[in-house]
Amino acid sequence: MPIYGTRPEAIKMAPIVKALQASEHFECRVTVTGQHREMLDQVNELFGIVPDHDLNIIQQRQTLNGVLTRTVSGLDALFAEDRPDAVIVQGDTTTTTAGALAAFYVGIPVIHAEAGLRSFNLFSPFPEEANRKMTSQITSLHLAPTGQSRANLLREAVAEEDVVVTGNTVIDALLEVAQKQVPFSDGQLEDAAASGQEVLLVTTHRRENQGSAMEGVGRALARLSERYPEKLIVLPAHRNPVVREAILPALAGHDNVIVTEPLPYGEFTRLMNLATVVLTDSGGVQEEAPSLGKPVLVMRENTERPEAVDAGTVRLIGTDEDRVVDEVSTLFDDAAAYRAMANAVNPYGDGQAAARTVVAVEKLFGLGERMPDFAPQG
Repeated sequence: MPIYGTRPEAIKMAPIVKALQASEHFECRVTVTGQHREMLDQVNELFGIVPDHDLNIIQQRQTLNGVLTRTVSGLDALFAEDRPDAVIVQGDTTTTTAGALAAFYVGIPVIHAEAGLRSFNLFSPFPEEANRKMTSQITSLHLAPTGQSRANLLREAVAEEDVVVTGNTVIDALLEVAQKQVPFSDGQLEDAAASGQEVLLVTTHRRENQGSAMEGVGRALARLSERYPEKLIVLPAHRNPVVREAILPALAGHDNVIVTEPLPYGEFTRLMNLATVVLTDSGGVQEEAPSLGKPVLVMRENTERPEAVDAGTVRLIGTDEDRVVDEVSTLFDDAAAYRAMANAVNPYGDGQAAARTVVAVEKLFGLGERMPDFAPQG
């Protein structure tokens, strides 16, 4: 039983679901919590996934404790009716930890995809660092995306035989969707694609950045808009009203800033491919954009995804207004600095992560042997 509830989880779980459905050894019962709603449904539709169970827990301005308790309660009732042999959770959301906890408490083995990421700061990103560490404590099979993630788990005394390096399934999903060339539903984006203008793609939503830090990001974007009137800034705005209230006021009246609703995954993948520079605080975008050869500036002080930082395609810049302006300006103005980051280095996967995942799960049940661990080339 794959269990997921947010758009990022859905993207990374979709290749696993499809691989499980194709396996002769398993019956796959997809369960979604609905921690996100429209964004989650869009991803399932894109990949042709119809959930078997939907807890539909979403509420306006929901709290983390509310998400946790509604998920655990809903899964407890579901497990009593439809007891799976194992559950698969993904990543570090509240759905992830709630799904693992609910399964563990009734004796169902937990399989954790994208296991072992660590920022080593319990409060940044919040609550993700705590979620993934708690989930690791009750996991039977750890599917680490990289060798670094595997090393993190081994340092925490996870048994070596319980860890498999699969690569990240986000690359499986990205490679599939990038071929589709999904049309934009927003005419402004189709016009932007046709214009050939350089694009700064911005995404921001992190809880630890909300408030004054995000207001500073809004001011930085306004300054960049004025400094580079010939370029486009595109901001798919997160639906959280706290995010919008912080970042959007500073952008009003700037003609070269396009603010859209959150984009379906297929459209967002196409937009990433069009972008010149990506400015984000998202974890998944840190993995995806380097695979498309895009420099990524990360508005965080630390990251649980250091591989692309080491490779030089991602740079941590924090949220200081002046630094955001300076770092983006450097990439726009300095061709050598841009080339140094715009290398299509892919430390995160080769498109075979879902296949490695399924054979690892088969091995957990005594069926066959694992594939060799993923190791990046070059």
